[in-house]
Amino acid sequence: MIYLDNSATSFPKPPEVLAAFMDAAGNYCANPGRSSHFMAARTAQEIFKTRLAAAALFNIEDPGRIIFTKNCTEAVNMALGGILKRGDHVITSSMEHNSVMRPLRRLRENGVEVTVIRCDRRGRLPLLDMAAAVRSSTRMIVLTAASNVTGTKMPLREAGRIAASRGIIFMVDAAQGAGHMELDVKRDHIDIMAAPGHKGLLGPQGTGFLYVGEGIDMKPLLAGGTGSRSKELSQPGDFPDGYEAGTLNGPGIIALGAAMRFIMRKGVREIEREERSLTEELREGLESIEGVELYGPPSAAETTAVVAANIRGVDCEEASRILNDRFAIGVRGGFHCSGLAHITIGTESRGAVRFSPGIYTSQEDIEKAVEAVREIASLKSKGLWK
Repeated sequence: MIYLDNSATSFPKPPEVLAAFMDAAGNYCANPGRSSHFMAARTAQEIFKTRLAAAALFNIEDPGRIIFTKNCTEAVNMALGGILKRGDHVITSSMEHNSVMRPLRRLRENGVEVTVIRCDRRGRLPLLDMAAAVRSSTRMIVLTAASNVTGTKMPLREAGRIAASRGIIFMVDAAQGAGHMELDVKRDHIDIMAAPGHKGLLGPQGTGFLYVGEGIDMKPLLAGGTGSRSKELSQPGDFPDGYEAGTLNGPGIIALGAAMRFIMRKGVREIEREERSLTEELREGLESIEGVELYGPPSAAETTAVVAANIRGVDCEEASRILNDRFAIGVRGGFHCSGLAHITIGTESRGAVRFSPGIYTSQEDIEKAVEAVREIASLKSKGLWK
């Protein structure tokens, strides 16, 4: 299969990631922080190496401020639910994933005020509108690093600078940015960052993390065993133990560390360069097909490796099925868990087909995908497609 669904989860994984997972699961993985024997100590040591890798990749000063989670959604909920309270005001964008919008909806019902800044039809955030929305009660600005629908990158550094100048917490949902674009928590003034392990970071599913900067008071999402302060009935608030209740996904986190070290060796800039080249070729190819409509910014420099499109007269989910069944091309059609983003770009009634190449996508893969869409569009225009 030609796999063009990397925005959902990256595939394949680097060989060293699979090797690290199998080594941990098969040779030494025990429960870290719960016992003093060799296997538990080795597992804890390898998990700490993943904290160090994440700190190095995102320029995080204290690796102890990194909390491992099962995915980005858990990390986002942990931050929003653990920090915001009744009377607080939050600013976000209309291009956010439901992992942000649904927790905010729940918080809104409990007295948190939310302002959603409407992005333009390409998914671009108007910074002046965001700055004008700040109130005395504004506690947080939360933005996606890049849209999962159009790939549109958000102006993180500029937004972070606005937040920092006004004493507002700046949170980034890095689900579509981590591993695809350079993110630096210091340079970009990021106070909180949530990221999945299985997308651009090339790690296994069931992994993710939340970075919380110094001085931010956050209530733990879960209460339970932490391996520390075991005589106390109250949940400890120490980083990271107090926020990692229960047994961690040891093999997955250890493999995620191997993935992040792979990314650092290859270089995020090089990954971005390669993916941009593929995205440009894909976009240009699809643009040349009569009956195909594209969404998002016209330049791949403004996006991650995502191209959203529709074929005139073909339902997006049907197009995805045809691409799979007839051409063995894996894409995603629908609304991508981002209904508000589709309203923003004008596809709320039809959704879109999302193509998302990755570092293992070849130029030949892109050419075959373009030709497949060309064939579907041509046959449909002649009334020959059923």
